[in-house]
Amino acid sequence: MVATKSGVKVRKPKQQIPEYLIYELIDGKPIHYKGYQEVLAGNKTFSEIMGSSSLQSFIITYLVLSIGKIIDEDQYTLLTSEAGIQLSKNTNLAGDILIFDAKTFTIDDIDEHYVQTPPKIVLEIDITADPSDIDPDNYIHQKTQKLLDFGVEKVIWITTKTKKVIVATQGEDWQIKDWHKEVMVMDGISFNIGQYLKSKGSAFA
Repeated sequence: MVATKSGVKVRKPKQQIPEYLIYELIDGKPIHYKGYQEVLAGNKTFSEIMGSSSLQSFIITYLVLSIGKIIDEDQYTLLTSEAGIQLSKNTNLAGDILIFDAKTFTIDDIDEHYVQTPPKIVLEIDITADPSDIDPDNYIHQKTQKLLDFGVEKVIWITTKTKKVIVATQGEDWQIKDWHKEVMVMDGISFNIGQYLKSKGSAFA
């Protein structure tokens, strides 16, 4: 509400938020990119809030290279770079690393639109959504369950602040592991972030 010369208070129009600041859509509710309010205030540009930290990027690169060296490209397709997944008309999610069965997700499915086929495995590194839109714990649970209900076999979350790995597998109890433990992605493919960071001399190991 704002005051006018006549002393009558009127409601201040709600600020319109541009669509490009929407990171995901869950049941019709927009989830914005972390830091979007600073863009609206003119304190930052969109490109300044889009980037990952060097630690996040380092971990993603490690995972992509590790998985890419072993995975059979004739059997599986690997997508990265916050690939969009359309679960329904009102729910669009994004994933850091998606692994698809090449039989269900073929070259003909790769186009300019969001993926509509359930990945076999989704890996997420930290939360990209703005804290004002979500409760972090509930967001991880909600997004993970949405993906599992969609048909994803396994969802793996890596949180750099807590140094934990959450593994949610279809039909099994969810697990929380220290990131110094070996985590199985799929048969013959696993990773150990803590061990890798330690081998590189990182202070975050």
